Amino acid sequence: MSAERTDLRPETGAFFQRDRSWHPPALTPPYKTSVLRSPQKALLSLDNTLSEITGPVFGHDLLGPLDDDLIHNFARPGESAIGERIIVYGRVLDERGKGVPGALLEFWQANAGGRYRHKKEGYLAALDPNFGGCGRTITDQDGGYAFRTIKPGPYPWPNGVNDWRPAHIHFSVFGHGFAQRLITQMYFEGDPLIWLCPIVKTIPDKAGIESLIAALDMQATIPMDARAYKFDIVLRGRRSTMFENRLEGN
Repeated sequence: MSAERTDLRPETGAFFQRDRSWHPPALTPPYKTSVLRSPQKALLSLDNTLSEITGPVFGHDLLGPLDDDLIHNFARPGESAIGERIIVYGRVLDERGKGVPGALLEFWQANAGGRYRHKKEGYLAALDPNFGGCGRTITDQDGGYAFRTIKPGPYPWPNGVNDWRPAHIHFSVFGHGFAQRLITQMYFEGDPLIWLCPIVKTIPDKAGIESLIAALDMQATIPMDARAYKFDIVLRGRRSTMFENRLEGN
């Protein structure tokens, strides 16, 4: 293990390679869309350019006052979203376990009934007029982040005859390099649907699946208000968090 960095400067060298035995293969036919989305030719390894490694830089002036509060950021004045109120928090870490400051996190999710606010949404669950389902924040100097939301519901999807997605929140992570723009999903501790999901089943290592499951943290709850879930994200390295854009070989 390399010595821990004591400064907060971004990486300026090439990123660590990921362990392909840890991540899912690109082609996994039980997850039907992977058949068309997986690469048809051998992958190429390209060196990172300076611009890919060192840019962009995000500032807190990018954020609105309620960007990290999905309970209220689309709600009418005096109202709030319907559902189980939760806090999601954690850290974004580099391959050495060092916190990544200034990373832009965007998140989106279904509402408490499992429905997205999207014109092509086909699920019959009701929309919540006070819930938009998206937000964003920027990590602090230790790589920490937090946001408030409602716990999303599971929903059916047209993969198999009766496949359901577990409750989950999508994350987009934009680190200190364009090569670090990554997308993943966070699941919730104790959800039995996690282990039945065809997307989750593409991950070959149980520990890899567990890295996507947020732990309930009763010590971080707000009494009479919201429970808390802890979810750390590792950008790269041998045990990096699973990312959707890597399922396709990117």
